[in-house]
Amino acid sequence: MGNPRERDAPEVTGQEGLRAALDDVMEQRGAWPGRAPWVRAAVAAMPRHDFAPDRLWRWTGRAYVPIDRGSAFEEWTAEVYGSPDAAAVTEIRGGVPSSSLSAQGVVVDMLDALRLESGQRVLELGTGTGWNAALLARRAGSVVSVEVGAGLAAAAAGRLKRAGADVDVRVADGAAGWSAGAPYDRVIATYAVDSVPWAWVEQTRPGGRIVLPWGRLGHVALTVAGDGRSASGWVQGLATFMPARGTDLGRDFQQVREAAPYADERPFTRDLTPLRDDWHLRFALRVAVSDVQITTAEDEDGLNAWLHDGSTSWAMLAAVGDGTTVAYQGGPRRLADEVERGWDGWLTEGRPELYDYGLTVTSDQQYAWCRDAETGPRWPGV
Repeated sequence: MGNPRERDAPEVTGQEGLRAALDDVMEQRGAWPGRAPWVRAAVAAMPRHDFAPDRLWRWTGRAYVPIDRGSAFEEWTAEVYGSPDAAAVTEIRGGVPSSSLSAQGVVVDMLDALRLESGQRVLELGTGTGWNAALLARRAGSVVSVEVGAGLAAAAAGRLKRAGADVDVRVADGAAGWSAGAPYDRVIATYAVDSVPWAWVEQTRPGGRIVLPWGRLGHVALTVAGDGRSASGWVQGLATFMPARGTDLGRDFQQVREAAPYADERPFTRDLTPLRDDWHLRFALRVAVSDVQITTAEDEDGLNAWLHDGSTSWAMLAAVGDGTTVAYQGGPRRLADEVERGWDGWLTEGRPELYDYGLTVTSDQQYAWCRDAETGPRWPGV
């Protein structure tokens, strides 16, 4: 990875060279948080490669293949330090990733959003490799990290000890938090949830902050109300994290299409380009039709999209080569229609950015909102 300022810069190789190149890319992007300089210092003190297992996994376009430190060190290092946006897959189950060393850019962004003060008590949900916990330990007064996988927890605890990071690693289901150490000043999750466990709010002091990846797209920072009866806050940025272990991911598009009969077709008159390129629209649809997964790809006929709900319904927005698109739909729902309604709602609201959205959680409900938690439009149950 070369310096983006030097078009003809030589290729960077070696662990320290790749590490420095990643640091430089983040510098050029302005991705190092100015209000939290401790984060960059922590990343420098706790290198990613010290927390990566000996075997990583690379996607070839067809399957995940192993990359071993011992036999392919340069390739292994490139997986660790490839890009601010790339996670290094550390575990495969059933042919799909189940754990990773999260992308450095996203880790840094979420630590910035945590607003961690020196000496505060932190609960981390999802120890993983231990790297995020090690970064937290450079700033916090105490860190409790919960990991549901006993093997992952033991390996992470060993890495943390070797790195000199004081972290209390516990084997437990993160959905229940860790009440023995409550209340915490800050809570941070390293895996995605659609519904925020109320235990996380209960175990955070009033005024405390909770940062988590929310569903398939985006991470949020919630502040616990003074009476402890709710937590609310804004979307902070884009993030794609693995879900909690054991989460039912549902069927993929092909499985849903095979199970749900074809129902109808109609012209789809709007340009699909924003559906592919506009992440503010993508996030708005994530809120408006929260269970619908959207994939786009271009072929010789034009831009296409595949929609499914992981269960019973599907739609295919297919370019037919003459500048038009046809919506084919199957199952009891009409997903193309639902996406269009969500798209229209976003346009009616004036194309809000993803940062205009927020989330509120109480003991018995959760809802998203736009622009204002009290008076803005709401989407309950997302």
